Amino acid sequence: MVRSENLLILGLGNLLCGDDGLGVAAVEEIHRRYRLPDGVRVLDGGTLGLTLLAHFEDAEDVILVDAIQADAPAGSLVRLEGDEVAPAVRNRLSVHQIGVADLLDGLRLLDAFPQRLILLGLVPEKMELEIALSDPVGSNLQLLVAEIVKEAARMGYDLHSRDTHEEAVSDTSDIAAGAGVGLR
Repeated sequence: MVRSENLLILGLGNLLCGDDGLGVAAVEEIHRRYRLPDGVRVLDGGTLGLTLLAHFEDAEDVILVDAIQADAPAGSLVRLEGDEVAPAVRNRLSVHQIGVADLLDGLRLLDAFPQRLILLGLVPEKMELEIALSDPVGSNLQLLVAEIVKEAARMGYDLHSRDTHEEAVSDTSDIAAGAGVGLR
């Protein structure tokens, strides 16, 4: 498979399950607040699992964004890298963890595993049926977004803040999402 140097920032989760919607909320915030350079895609992956394989085709670098179970207070930032990610998605992600584990296994089988893989998220407080983030997670959403932007910069991709009057424009050709929102 021919690969080019590209970054995929993939928000994961279910907006209908409280803090599980964190990854989706974070990528929506990135799309709203930042202009993306060539070679950077920001997608709402929802809970689609293996159906997301095609979106990894050109991705050298991937930042997964999700709620992550950890022995820390709700709202705490969690960062995992490389070989730490696969075991974490089997044991520490939210209700869709099996789909993400299958996705990573599929990438390995297809020899399409990204060169650099980062998992960023916050420790959830509530994962039950609710369409809002808990206070500890919601209050740290901007911290998570800032960490995603910093991580992208460390990888060589600079996301630039939008001017206050500049509106986000969505490219619907990149629709990938459980919630039906495709962001580019």
